[in-house]
Amino acid sequence: MMLRVLLTLLSHYRRHPGQLAMLLLGLWVASALWSSVQAVNATAKDSYARANALFSANVDELARRDGQPLTREDYLSLRRAGLPVSPMLEGTLEIDGERLTIVGIDPLTLPSSNTLGTNGTALTAFITPPWQTRLAPDTLDLLGLSRQQAPGMTPAVDNTGDSTGKSSVDDAGDSPGNSTGDSAGRNSSQRLPPLALRADLPPNTLVMDIAAAARLLDRDNTLSQLVTAPGALSTAPEGYRLTRAATLASPEQLTESFLLNLTALALLSLVVGLFIVQAALGLAMEQRLTTLRTLRALGVPAATLVMAMLLELLILGVLGAALGLASGIWLAGQLLPDVATTLSSLYQADVNRSLVLPWHYWVGSLAITFGGLLLAGSGVLWRAARLNVLALGQSQAWRLAYQRQLKRMTLGAAGVAFLALGLALWLGLLPPGQGVLVSFGFVAALLLSSALCLPPLINGVLHLLQRWLRRHPLAHWAVADIQLQLPRLSLAMMALLIALATNLGVSSMVGGFRLTFLDWLDQRLAAPLYINASPSTLAPMLDWLDARPDVAETLPTARGSVDLLAVDDTQEQGARERIALFGITPAATITDRWPLLDTISGRSAAWASLSANSVFINEQMAVAQQLAPGDEVTLDTPQGTRPFEIAAVYPDYGNPRQQILVPTEVLIQRFGGEVASIGLVVNDSADHQALREALANSFDVSPEAMVDQQEIKRLATQIFERTFTITRALNGLTLGVAALALLATLLAQARDRQRQLASLWALGVPRKTLTLMPLFQLGGLALLTGVVAIPLGIAITWTLVAIINVAAFGWRLPLYLFPWDILITLATALGVAVTAAALPSLQLWRTSPQAMLNQGAT
Repeated sequence: MMLRVLLTLLSHYRRHPGQLAMLLLGLWVASALWSSVQAVNATAKDSYARANALFSANVDELARRDGQPLTREDYLSLRRAGLPVSPMLEGTLEIDGERLTIVGIDPLTLPSSNTLGTNGTALTAFITPPWQTRLAPDTLDLLGLSRQQAPGMTPAVDNTGDSTGKSSVDDAGDSPGNSTGDSAGRNSSQRLPPLALRADLPPNTLVMDIAAAARLLDRDNTLSQLVTAPGALSTAPEGYRLTRAATLASPEQLTESFLLNLTALALLSLVVGLFIVQAALGLAMEQRLTTLRTLRALGVPAATLVMAMLLELLILGVLGAALGLASGIWLAGQLLPDVATTLSSLYQADVNRSLVLPWHYWVGSLAITFGGLLLAGSGVLWRAARLNVLALGQSQAWRLAYQRQLKRMTLGAAGVAFLALGLALWLGLLPPGQGVLVSFGFVAALLLSSALCLPPLINGVLHLLQRWLRRHPLAHWAVADIQLQLPRLSLAMMALLIALATNLGVSSMVGGFRLTFLDWLDQRLAAPLYINASPSTLAPMLDWLDARPDVAETLPTARGSVDLLAVDDTQEQGARERIALFGITPAATITDRWPLLDTISGRSAAWASLSANSVFINEQMAVAQQLAPGDEVTLDTPQGTRPFEIAAVYPDYGNPRQQILVPTEVLIQRFGGEVASIGLVVNDSADHQALREALANSFDVSPEAMVDQQEIKRLATQIFERTFTITRALNGLTLGVAALALLATLLAQARDRQRQLASLWALGVPRKTLTLMPLFQLGGLALLTGVVAIPLGIAITWTLVAIINVAAFGWRLPLYLFPWDILITLATALGVAVTAAALPSLQLWRTSPQAMLNQGAT
């Protein structure tokens, strides 16, 4: 019996192939967008897991208190004192614009828990010449090698990267143009030690013996880190500071908010796609009511009928999920390079550029697809279980019941609105910078409440139009007709509302961020020319530049780090937080333009305080530590613990880390920092090319190390645009899904519409008028939806810039409203509706009068 019932139910789609296509389309697009973003996230998490398992996330670190670089002598003295420390050397190389991280280790002294350690024959090959280069198979593409060719190969690399152990991509405002360092004293090309593959290494990372790394990076005596097993040292040795593993931020922690935003957009696309599914299932249910009642009258039990419909959903789910997974993997492959570039540029987090899909990705994607399908079809299954067998001849009763459904929608919208209000109050009680998930919950409740309000609102407007157009029969009929279609169109219009509001909110946020970012760059980049080289080159260069008559002003910057302590000095050493230091020259060229968000008593007083004995902090630190101008922070300087007053808070867009700003001289003298770059203000009559040539000849500085202001702005803007490429792509895809939902709904009811319009044609209404009428009907409905989407989109924009952005990234953006974006939203709503209505109207135009009359008679 079950098989016969199932075949009977499936035969409906043979007579209505459009509904089958609509169902599969909804499942396809919903699963594709969701699975694509989850594939990107799974690949990123795999890269983070490999990096965390091998490096700083599971080791304690030692650094010198005087701020000087670690040396081989530091390591030897600590080992002779019996301390279990291990040296590490890090640097970078660039191949075809891609950054490769070089990691040199001593496997004999690594903590036993670290998987880089090895033994036996593999250890001998690793630590003895010609050594080994261990790398993940993912990295072979950069070297131009296949997996079969790689073992034992010694590829040549152009050694023009950064060998300082610092990131080769830095904050545009802090160290402009720092994409290449000083190339003096390096070999132009060297060969890597023989390659050996290890799948557990992170992408774009080459691991070798520390001796081989030192030779490759031309660093004979300096080290990047001294590491030890977590808890192996109870206190730091004299002259050193100890940073516990628990306080080190992993790449996954830094990028969690970025990936969460992508997941939220994918979830929105999933919901919009499921609207299509629910609309198709509801339409099929109405058209099959007679068949279902007949089956029940013939003796089919309600449980059997419900089980057959459930099997039908599962069959459709398998087809839709298969299409969605295949398309999602393809889409993820297209999006992943931009995501990897963004994460590398913003967070210095290397992400594999080829997909890595663990087993739980497949299970999760299938589960979310089937779960969404069952959720969308739960109403249909419930109605089938409670089907009234005696209610024959009432297949149109759903139109009358829709009024009761509108009342339930209104009550549901009120309930969700109260939930949104409760979440807003909860957010108000949370400390600044917290509550990302609560913020997304608030946005979801806001969207759902507005979507539930839309059908009752449209129904009320149509009622008013009917009263107003009573003296115009055809217009009155058109309004009544669109009101009759509202039960079928409501889900599609709700999907369109959500897509339009989200599109407006995200577009306004990105546009406002772009204006703010470019204005911030103009303020931060005060010097026309910036020089980036090693500290040993920059220090003597300062005296040389000060003596040149064509240089009007030098603006050196410096970098360092410091331990942030509790104000009362009772915080334990293991809980110290390492904070980045950035030094600038407080000259008028910079102070007149440098942006400040908050001060104690004005800009002038703040800069005067900074020059004396105060510090500035970036907005990220102010939010994370809940600090404001006038508060004090206690820092562990090389001269001892000292309190510093916060004189101002400044914006630091694009920087995921907390940062303290001090004058360059203070950073070098009190905190042991190093010069990071030099900004040059030259005389108007100066020959820029001659100055560049003199720098290159006197200090052997590469041309790439001298970057002008316009080039920095171009690179920073390019990074910004690539950062939001995937956001714009998902935003556009979500809007496309809403358009498909509307089109699928219209196509599914096109046959019934022709039957209704046949009577009007027989009464003398021209076929041209009948063809254009759906365009005006649906266009007006979409315009009303667009008008509702505008205030909703503004509310979403405010939530994004004032709540979610602060909680996710640590800074707040100003709220910008763009009238052009609002007009585009209305035009998009109208364009989506007209496009969706065009195909059914074209079918109507091509239908002969005789066919229309025949359909009207059936």
